[in-house]
Amino acid sequence: MKFLLSFLLSFFPMVMMAQQKMTWEEAYRQADEIVAKLTLDEKLHFMRGYSEFFFYGVPEKGIPYIYHSDATGGINIRRNLPDTTMVRPLERSTAFPCPHMLAATFNTELANKYAMAVGEECRAGGIEILLGPGLNIARNLQNGRNFEYFGEDPHLSAMMTAAYVKGMQSTGTAACLKHFICNETEFYRRRSNSVVDERALHEIYLPPFKAGIDAGVAYVMSSYNQVNGEWAGQNSWLLKDVLRDELGFQGCVMSDWSSVYDTEKVIKNGVNTEMPGRKTVIEEARKLLAEGRVTEEDINRMIRPSIATGIAFGLYNREKYSPELLANYPLHEQVAYDVAAEGVVLLRNNGILPLQPGRDILLTGRFLNEVPRTGDNPAASAAVKGYDNVTLVDAMTRKFGNRVKVVEQPTREDLAAADIVLISAGTIDMESFERPFALPASEEKFIRMAVDANPNTIILVNSGSGIRMTDWNEKAAAVIYGWYPGQNGMNALVDVISGDLNPSGKLPVTLEREFSDSPARNTMPDGAEFYHTAYRAYNEKLISVFDVNYDESVLVGYRWYETKGIKPLYPFGFGLSYTAFELSKPSVKLKGDQILIQVTLKNIGSREGSEVVQLYVSEDNPTVLRPRKELKAFRKVKLEAGKKMIVELAIDKNDLAYWDVETHDWKVNEGKYTFSLGTSSADIHCTRSLEIK
Repeated sequence: MKFLLSFLLSFFPMVMMAQQKMTWEEAYRQADEIVAKLTLDEKLHFMRGYSEFFFYGVPEKGIPYIYHSDATGGINIRRNLPDTTMVRPLERSTAFPCPHMLAATFNTELANKYAMAVGEECRAGGIEILLGPGLNIARNLQNGRNFEYFGEDPHLSAMMTAAYVKGMQSTGTAACLKHFICNETEFYRRRSNSVVDERALHEIYLPPFKAGIDAGVAYVMSSYNQVNGEWAGQNSWLLKDVLRDELGFQGCVMSDWSSVYDTEKVIKNGVNTEMPGRKTVIEEARKLLAEGRVTEEDINRMIRPSIATGIAFGLYNREKYSPELLANYPLHEQVAYDVAAEGVVLLRNNGILPLQPGRDILLTGRFLNEVPRTGDNPAASAAVKGYDNVTLVDAMTRKFGNRVKVVEQPTREDLAAADIVLISAGTIDMESFERPFALPASEEKFIRMAVDANPNTIILVNSGSGIRMTDWNEKAAAVIYGWYPGQNGMNALVDVISGDLNPSGKLPVTLEREFSDSPARNTMPDGAEFYHTAYRAYNEKLISVFDVNYDESVLVGYRWYETKGIKPLYPFGFGLSYTAFELSKPSVKLKGDQILIQVTLKNIGSREGSEVVQLYVSEDNPTVLRPRKELKAFRKVKLEAGKKMIVELAIDKNDLAYWDVETHDWKVNEGKYTFSLGTSSADIHCTRSLEIK
């Protein structure tokens, strides 16, 4: 049953609140009135969180306790809260495909529906703030937290972010952008110092946050790491000059959990609520007041955005629960399936897919009787377990019946004798960890044995980020990237294998041949030749702060590989289909400050399918180092076989700008620009030039 989300939501108008219920000016005026009525003790308590996952409240003065929960890809139901009287936990929450898979859809409308579905479950469960979306850039494919983000490209991430924020907040659930900023490694993340230049910060890492702020987001969370020598959560330049003054954010800034250390800086430097709050922070604040190092007005300035945001978004004066939304779970399951269906990326296919009826399949590998997902430790923010979970064995048996034979440890002879071999491979990524780019040695050895033994071997990869596939990719009959597909995503993956679905997913990251090719190859400090093996089984305080040098500057992802002339295994934006498309007749015109692009897309294959038209722009004679080309627009289009349509894209002249470090502002050079239209960063079908004056 495929229903439209907007249609069903029309039955629940009481939850379809405005994203912001009043102007910021009025919200801050009311917040000042409330702050004036608070005692000093109450003000000090507002500096920090309450009971791990709440903002402090004074209900008798009109400020209830506000509950927030993780994560971007669904709701982490925490049943171990120190104070369970504050909220009635949901009995279940839908496990959606991970955000990386959502990004692979290149479908902003679907991102909006995804966020609306998560937001509805928040409203049903009394969750006022959802701690997402995560916006950090996939600079480093070993980062165990990439699955929570939207890939390597700032434009793709920005577009998905805006759609997500609008969808989430249309339900009345407040969104929180995280982690501000340059938190692209999980290796001892509380001890890393991201050394990043001004151009890279503005061109690569800030755009998704700017998009979320422009979409009206309520909250921003600072990150664990230092940025150029100061902890992000107490960095005055970052939180005041950049986030507030430059990006125009007017909501509440919370720290990431246990990520700030200097109480005077916390009070003065731009964070509004320390989460969950050090036990000593209130007494330290009292001491600072007594010594005259901070004033009560400093405390007022710190806490007023938190209260103003609660007022602006109507979090203080509404019914906490909307239980009628529990009836929408079947719809949420459909949204989860739809995201997986559009996010599956077919990387390689020698013609074996879709599988023809009557083929016998030996099914083996890592994820057979479990749903591949992130680490399930409940302390990890993105642990969403879901319900009615469908495993690969379940889905394959449903589709192919007794033609599927499950063999957990097949011999080489078993593999060679099989008609078709389908191997499930992948990784279990999680917060707080870097993980090797290569698969475990035993799994890598097994895959190489299988592709050598049987040319009809299909590899299904479930991972939250990129993995090394260099030694077996070209020997496999097909390679499918299935990410973490959510509770029912295995049905979508198997529907792609059978041909009931035509794949249309595109890589939101570049998959390199070797990690030594990556600009993030030196992320970990010298001598760090190990990876964490148990969740938070280490003492960060024993590790010295180390620099993570963003030496590649603006050359992140495909920008790096193309500009440096390094050929990846698979390029950004790549993904195969069971049909074929052709782009032709491009035109580029300047109309005022708008650049209008048209191109004809034709389905030249034999079945209906979807293609993502991607627009890349490059400056022909740049005055500073610029990437060879950059994604500036995209559109996903579905076409029947033999049909064609004119695809229209539009960008602003300012989208051609780079960040000028001399003027500390955006700059568009006059001169010729090349507009490249294609189906991946490497598959360019046609180009046009335009003179900008």
